[in-house]
Amino acid sequence: MNIDFFMIGPPLISLLCGIAILIWPKLLNYIIAFYLILFGLTGLFPFILMPV
Repeated sequence: MNIDFFMIGPPLISLLCGIAILIWPKLLNYIIAFYLILFGLTGLFPFILMPV
C-alpha cells in the first residue's frame, strides 16, 4: 500500500462517516464500530508483518 493512503485515508473515512451519520443517525453504532476496528487493525498492521 502507498504511504499516501495512510495520510489521507483516516480524514476521508471520517468525513464520509460523519456525512452518513447526519443522513442516517441509526447507523451511528455500526459506523463507529467499523471505524474503530478498521483503524485498530491499521495501527497493528506494521507490527503483525514485522518479523520476530
